[in-house]
Amino acid sequence: ETDGGDAESMAASDAGETKALVVYFSATGNTKAAAETLAGLQGADLYEIVPEEPYTEEDLDYNDRTTRATAEQNDPDARPVMAGEALDIDSYEMIYVGYPIWWGDSPRIIASFVESYDLGGKTVVPFCTSGGSGIGSSAKNLHSLTESDVAWLDGDCLKSGSSRNDIVNWIGGLGLDVTAK
Repeated sequence: ETDGGDAESMAASDAGETKALVVYFSATGNTKAAAETLAGLQGADLYEIVPEEPYTEEDLDYNDRTTRATAEQNDPDARPVMAGEALDIDSYEMIYVGYPIWWGDSPRIIASFVESYDLGGKTVVPFCTSGGSGIGSSAKNLHSLTESDVAWLDGDCLKSGSSRNDIVNWIGGLGLDVTAK
């Protein structure tokens, strides 16, 4: 199936622009807001990683060491199942991957995503949202799960509630041939 978006994407590719995709997981809405702003600024497509079993408030209680999210984060081999349509990423050259920071790392569903798709030959730009933590080793940990020919950038942490201008400045500092629109 095709729609008007495909024609616009092909026109952008013909014009020599890099076709970008913003993939994100958001449990509370902070990463979703940053991802939507980033996609709008980059003229990128947007794809939400949705867990087959949605996280509840109880699952995310950082003060309770028995929660689902805590158990997943404590198990480096945990791979929550993703719901929804499979993503066709072949036509994308640059993929922004956004996620919250949970217990100093990316949620395990992000590992599910990077292991489910062939990112070979692509540039991956991770970004996270957090109320207080930085990106830490999350990008390095994710990079270790991908093919060796993935250009994986260090990425950055966008504080919860980052403004459009904050995201424009971050894009500008990537050192890539990208321009905020």
